[in-house]
Amino acid sequence: MRYFLTFLICTALISISSCRKDFSTILSSGNLEFSKDTVFLDTIFTNIGSATYNLKVYNRSNNAITIPRIQLEKGASSNYRLNVDGIPGKDFSNIDILAKDSIYVFIETTVNVSTETNPLYTDRILFDNGNNQQDVDLVTLVEDATFIYPGKDPITMKIDSLTLDGKPTTIKGRFLEPKELVFSKTKPTVIYGYAAVPANKTLTIEAGARVHFHDNSGLIIDDKATLKINGTLTEKVIIEGDRLENSFSDVPGQWGAIWMRAGSTNNEISHAQIKNGIIGILIDSIGNTSTPTLKLQNTEIYNHSNYGILARETNIEAHNVVIGAAGQASLAATAGGTYNFTHSTFANYWNKGLRQLPAVLINNFFTYLDDNKQEVIETRNLIEANFTNCIFDGNNNVEFLLDRLDDGGMFNYTIKNCMIKFNDTNNSFEGIAEVDFENNTNYSNCILNGNPNFRNSQKEDFIIGEKSDAINKAIATPFTTDILGINRTSSPDIGAYQHITFD
Repeated sequence: MRYFLTFLICTALISISSCRKDFSTILSSGNLEFSKDTVFLDTIFTNIGSATYNLKVYNRSNNAITIPRIQLEKGASSNYRLNVDGIPGKDFSNIDILAKDSIYVFIETTVNVSTETNPLYTDRILFDNGNNQQDVDLVTLVEDATFIYPGKDPITMKIDSLTLDGKPTTIKGRFLEPKELVFSKTKPTVIYGYAAVPANKTLTIEAGARVHFHDNSGLIIDDKATLKINGTLTEKVIIEGDRLENSFSDVPGQWGAIWMRAGSTNNEISHAQIKNGIIGILIDSIGNTSTPTLKLQNTEIYNHSNYGILARETNIEAHNVVIGAAGQASLAATAGGTYNFTHSTFANYWNKGLRQLPAVLINNFFTYLDDNKQEVIETRNLIEANFTNCIFDGNNNVEFLLDRLDDGGMFNYTIKNCMIKFNDTNNSFEGIAEVDFENNTNYSNCILNGNPNFRNSQKEDFIIGEKSDAINKAIATPFTTDILGINRTSSPDIGAYQHITFD
């Protein structure tokens, strides 16, 4: 009996599901309503697919209706693709909408700019026919670019991987050719995989250039290679992912990292904005203790899923730098090294999950597993960590931390005229000299837990206002203009910006 009942239920379900519809409709009378009259698909690069956009189509009447036809005006040749009520295509017949109900139309596009005379690509979705016909415009801007792809095996079509230090890796990519060692502003450069700069070569990124990385892509500056980013105040260099749609404008983790490998030398970055990666800049190797591995100035590094800058036993000289939100730390200066930051703002207001590290972490050790899978901790000399006129802030209680493993090695630091957020609510750091701000002579004229008065910390806008405790509290340095070119010769403020009066 039980098996017979199961059979009857299954038969009933099959019968119900096999029915086309259990309601009657009338033809659409041209009174459809739409969630928008124009769908803007934002800007895309040539031959790169757009995000998916949606249009809602409403039947406000008291009757179920049938739309005889929904189609793209350019027909099968259109570069747009539709999905109407779950069905993909470019031309659809007899689409039903229940009374007081709606359906979704999803829209995507991919355009080859070489086949289109106008970079503003348009089409229309037509609903119904004749006098009842209605339409919704589709608009997208298509931008040409210079593409850098990894190579492929001509037979297997397997994507090439990089060989570093004479050893094969799993990193997809290739070394740049001589003709590719200048990125200009003429066209954006779009990189798939990792583009590597060979030894004894320099990659120059000119003022106004835009560099876009695809997913799992980035830039590698190899041993004895050099990176020069030559932005200016009026023509910044922009480095970000290759999705140009507004919905991707503040999505972290869209690309990998700019990796300056051990032995890379004389790297310089000026007037750049680096955003939305996993690690903005990854720097390895102490190299030469007297010559910075990286000189960094007038640069913004925002919204990275792990670190803004992750430095490992290296040498950085920086001024007028702003490092914003990151999933771990804005700046992690690890395994010792040499660090000199002046008039910089570190403000980590990460809001996409819990963050375990402060905005700025400095230590003199690293850990790894040996051949026996045992954890090994090694220390390195912190030759110097000098921070002058800097702001350390964020949405954690502790946003600046010197973490020393005492083995008798060097651990030198000087913190002058800085604003530091440090609320040790649980007394976790009691008795630790490196964060004893009152009795440690390595700290001088610092403001503890002051109000920076940022204009909009959630939008990575760290210009300070007239209520900031940083005003006129900096000491004079050779850097007499702020990151925006504003003069700070007299009465300089702490941080990368001179204060303004907010509207």
